Amino acid sequence: MTAAAVHAFDRDGPAARRLARALGAAFAPIGLHRFPDGESSVSAAPAAAVSCLYSALNRPDAKLAPLLLAADALRRRGADRLILVAPYLPYLRQDRVFVPGQALSRDVFGRAVGSAFDGIITVQAHMHRTRDLDAAFGGRPVLNLSAVTLLAQAGRWNDPVFVAPDIEAESWARAAADAAGGTWTGFRKVRDGDREVRLGPARVDAVRGRQAVILDDICSSGATLMSAAASLRAAGAAGVDVAVAHALFPPVVQARLLGAGIGRILSTDSIPHPTNAARLAPLLAQAGISPLLLASPL
Repeated sequence: MTAAAVHAFDRDGPAARRLARALGAAFAPIGLHRFPDGESSVSAAPAAAVSCLYSALNRPDAKLAPLLLAADALRRRGADRLILVAPYLPYLRQDRVFVPGQALSRDVFGRAVGSAFDGIITVQAHMHRTRDLDAAFGGRPVLNLSAVTLLAQAGRWNDPVFVAPDIEAESWARAAADAAGGTWTGFRKVRDGDREVRLGPARVDAVRGRQAVILDDICSSGATLMSAAASLRAAGAAGVDVAVAHALFPPVVQARLLGAGIGRILSTDSIPHPTNAARLAPLLAQAGISPLLLASPL
């Protein structure tokens, strides 16, 4: 069984249509009207019993209310099983209370979204300390797909060394090397003295004279990537490119990254961005929606 219908707001129409084509499903837009005071009014076409709502959830504060209203509208229009396809899930970085008085944003967001949908599909979720996304989303099944292979193949590098900026990303670098050839390494702390610690590649010989490709899930400020690129160049890398799942950064940050000596920046189309190089629709359709969520009861 495949999704009978894919729904989306106009802003997500191109990516949602690509997903609908990959699934062999119908596409139906969702209407959104903003009242002068900023409130939203949502209208949905008749929905199939099994429906997907596609939404890129970058800049989420303005999108959350319309998202929840759309879920309600689709239920009222006939959706018995409703799947949220959100390639980028926000609010996962605040996965604990770091300072007394803070909200636990991950769980607040997760409860709200989980209560509106029967399942959620995302890509390369930011899960540094979260081990159970289902629990964070009120027990709803959350399928977290990897975009590493798509990114590794999109770059068409010749014998690259894929670089993990931290321990959490080492499995991504290893998978990229397996998918596209080349090798991988990661960053480790390098002590320059009693009080000075910096990050450098674990194996300098692995990057010297080679094309280095830094893999990460998110780029927003670009600070981590610029620091990593500087360390790789100092270690003798012939060039440094960047491949990220979610391009959250504005044009000014892109200019800084390129000005810092990074050659190419590649991202998936989870968020529309000039650096998009890998489309997620085939991955979402084949690895996620069709066989794993919609083909069996939730």
